[in-house]
Amino acid sequence: MSLKSSNNASPAVIEALRLKKNRENTYREKALKLYPWICGHCGREFEGKRLRELTVHHKDHNHDNNPSDGSNWELLCIYCHDNAHSRDQVSDALDQDAPDIPSKRGGGANPFAGLGDLLKGKLPE
Repeated sequence: MSLKSSNNASPAVIEALRLKKNRENTYREKALKLYPWICGHCGREFEGKRLRELTVHHKDHNHDNNPSDGSNWELLCIYCHDNAHSRDQVSDALDQDAPDIPSKRGGGANPFAGLGDLLKGKLPE
């Protein structure tokens, strides 16, 4: 039943059809039409009621970047999606610049700097 042919339908039915059409236009519905219903990380297949466990992951993490070809999307199960975001959070935390404080032992960029002196029993000051 289309919205045009629903002249005899109740307002509730018309509203339900409108909401369904809006839902079908969302990026999740578009992604489900473009891609097989398989998690891009673990390879699990989804269908029926379990399809709700399949989510759309934005590769660039920008939820406003929704190209119609789906090039920024990846279907992931809820577990792999959570894992992907957890990895990103850990990576972001580790990417923060560490303070550039030289070691008193002369470690700097060369982990073996001063090793010869240490082996001879000379301790750095």
